[in-house]
Amino acid sequence: MTIYALKPRFQNLLRPLVGRLAAGGVTANQVTLVAALGSIAVGAGVAWGAACRPIFLAVPLWLLVRMALNAIDGMLAREFAQKSRLGFYLNEIADVVSDAALYAPFALVAPFGPLGIGSVIVLAVLTEFAGVLGAAAGGERRYDGPMGKSDRAAVFGALGLWVGISAPLPDWVGWGVPAIAVLLALTVVNRVRAGLVEAQPIGAPR
Repeated sequence: MTIYALKPRFQNLLRPLVGRLAAGGVTANQVTLVAALGSIAVGAGVAWGAACRPIFLAVPLWLLVRMALNAIDGMLAREFAQKSRLGFYLNEIADVVSDAALYAPFALVAPFGPLGIGSVIVLAVLTEFAGVLGAAAGGERRYDGPMGKSDRAAVFGALGLWVGISAPLPDWVGWGVPAIAVLLALTVVNRVRAGLVEAQPIGAPR
């Protein structure tokens, strides 16, 4: 079970807004680029002002906005005939770039560090790569958990909130980064396994 399973309900809330955006000429690719550029700007701003802890409150706030933008671009593409090869590339590349930009500032916060957060960023990229390979192998794009994009947004949103409103974090919180890394590695395995099963012809040896 992953937070991604709640996506249809979220989309229903946004559907009236998406209709108005489509009527106004807004495209899915434009929304994708806004989400990516906004993530880079927020990540850079938080990293630059990391010494001032309340600036980390921008992370959970932006993650909510980004979640809405990601849902909107997908709905524009599917429901208003805006799917394109360029959109596919933009969507996948923008997601991993945005994640990296928003996670990176936590490397400046004790008890985290560059090695731990860097490992999480690399593994997050691998989860999305494994998801895309599901489609390349003849199945569907995989969104299996336990640490998909929506789950990571919830985790780092909570961390941003904690850092932004609290005193220095206790040392034991540092163990959260290896735990996230393990869950990300498990997510890669789950997506590869599910992709192989889905692409496997019935009756073929496994």
